[in-house]
Amino acid sequence: MNLNELDVLRWVHILAMVYWLGGEWGVFQTSYNIVNRKLSLEERRRHLETAYRIDILARTGIILLLPLGLHMGHIYGIQPYGGGFLVGMWIAFAAWLCLTWSAFLARESDLGIRLTKIDEGLRYVLIPLIFIVGVSSMLGHGPLEAGPGTLWYPAKLTLYGFTLIIGLGLRFVMRAWTVRFRRLAEGPNPAEEAALEREIVLARLMAYVYWITIAGVCFLGATKPF
Repeated sequence: MNLNELDVLRWVHILAMVYWLGGEWGVFQTSYNIVNRKLSLEERRRHLETAYRIDILARTGIILLLPLGLHMGHIYGIQPYGGGFLVGMWIAFAAWLCLTWSAFLARESDLGIRLTKIDEGLRYVLIPLIFIVGVSSMLGHGPLEAGPGTLWYPAKLTLYGFTLIIGLGLRFVMRAWTVRFRRLAEGPNPAEEAALEREIVLARLMAYVYWITIAGVCFLGATKPF
């Protein structure tokens, strides 16, 4: 068997993309029953639990895609930082994954909500940084190589940053569901039901944009058109 580093990274990258896209589709379908007033509250809570269990795979996938892409970018010669940078990067993203999974495991508690907010807060730093690096590189200012045949890489990174914005909006919705279902457990609450229905309409619109953008990220990575 002849395996090299790039082949293994590419394989994991494909798996992460599959879990990301497939997980988002699973949550989307489950959401129909979460907001269905014809079902009992207990049944709706079971669907919410299913959505969380599916979503953690999508969250894991989307987090892994960035360090995988940066690592492969260094092998391609597009991303100039290797060695200690790659080691530190993987340690940082492993810590982020631990935070994400801790928030998932404690999702029904106040601690879980606090951890989720910290997870979201990291994206407030990461998203602008991704856009700065991606756009600056496309304009020829670095730090990424963006010449003929490599412009796809910073373009893909920038598009990925846009998906993080949409994903952050969807995270807000799911976090709100935890609080709203706590209130619904106390008794009928038309205001909370109405809020759930408003939020799910917005979330579904975001999901459609999400899938189109993810398809764009996949296209750039697979075809490397420019």
